[in-house]
Amino acid sequence: MKTLLTLAAALTLSAGMSLAQSGMPMTTGTVTKIDTKWNKVTIDHGPLENLDMPAMKMVFNVADPAMLEGLTEGAEVEFHAERMNGKLTVTELKR
Repeated sequence: MKTLLTLAAALTLSAGMSLAQSGMPMTTGTVTKIDTKWNKVTIDHGPLENLDMPAMKMVFNVADPAMLEGLTEGAEVEFHAERMNGKLTVTELKR
């Protein structure tokens, strides 16, 4: 029973963390390059508050290669990026 309660608490904490991450403000930017071979996208973006980074143009990995489907250079996007395995990665992308 104690193990079940511990598991339930861990799952609740994990769900809360996911909600907090998705609650971060999205950053706006313009796609300047798409690399489907390496699952990367270059975005000229505003400040990334959660990463304490100023506005700039930079290359990101994408968490899901499907994010690149139908994406075009010049597209205005809203996105959320995080450090995953030491690499800046787009985890959410809205067109």
